[in-house]
Amino acid sequence: MATAIYVPTAILKLTKPSKPSQPDFQSLKQGLDGYNEVFTGEVYSETVASFVKDQHGCVLGGILAEINWDWMYIKGLWVDEKNRNDRWGSKLLKSLEQYAASKDVYGIRLETTTFQALDFYLKNNYSVFAELPNMPKGDTSYFLKKIDI
Repeated sequence: MATAIYVPTAILKLTKPSKPSQPDFQSLKQGLDGYNEVFTGEVYSETVASFVKDQHGCVLGGILAEINWDWMYIKGLWVDEKNRNDRWGSKLLKSLEQYAASKDVYGIRLETTTFQALDFYLKNNYSVFAELPNMPKGDTSYFLKKIDI
């Protein structure tokens, strides 16, 4: 019995790590999504943001999040220093939590670091589920979640 020999139909090459072009990034994302959706079914995905703006429309704060696999991931929350004592961070967070609840997500997750807002999130009933020391160097990154929205 003869052994099958694999003969490639194209010559492949490995590129150097670099910033991807938009078409290459989309091809990779489509491949990953296609593989994942075999196991999960079609994945609902949505990017959402809320802002604090002044009377001229200038952004003085905001929160950015994404919903995937029935979880919301907070990518970032920022409020201009001059406005931090007015509870805008809590207002942004609560607004996003209400939106997440309306989308029937299972939970919310986020990442913060030693010099950012760990105490703020703990006060808002988020719990740490993992830590990554020396990220960035000399500090710790904390991974938090909130399930009861």
